[in-house]
Amino acid sequence: MTAAPMSTIIRPVRIEDADQINELRRQPNVMEYTLGLPSERVTANRQFVEGLGPNDHLMVAEVEGRIAGMAGLHVAHGKRRHVAVLGISVHDAYQGRGIGRLLMASLLDIADNFLGLVRVELEVLVDNTRAITLYESLGFQTEGLKRGDIFRRGAYLDVVVMGRIREA
Repeated sequence: MTAAPMSTIIRPVRIEDADQINELRRQPNVMEYTLGLPSERVTANRQFVEGLGPNDHLMVAEVEGRIAGMAGLHVAHGKRRHVAVLGISVHDAYQGRGIGRLLMASLLDIADNFLGLVRVELEVLVDNTRAITLYESLGFQTEGLKRGDIFRRGAYLDVVVMGRIREA
């Protein structure tokens, strides 16, 4: 892996990012490993950003004015208030350059040092080995397998459930 570009800025999402988020979510490698669809519309991404609440923490990686990736930390409610779900996407042109690690680090910092979360969980397609390696390097452990959970290119694929517990 090469280092992230020096001009990488990790910042909160803005509504004006919706067009670039739509482009990001329709990248071939992003669609391969996420729930993104080629028919996804900019308005859906704009509504998603506008609908974020105080328990949704969405960060983007900006490189020379372009959205290179995004990641979200979504805090649960009620008796699960100590838990958040994490999701991440990196633009095809920026994969393998450390963008994902920077985004993950920014959200885990929020989880640990600002929200006091105990558990962060995520799901990843079983064949996304690069992502699994990144998550393991950040303390996530495999907790389970959801068989046949995602439909992609004519086949049902398994999803690995991973979690990171912050010890008191």
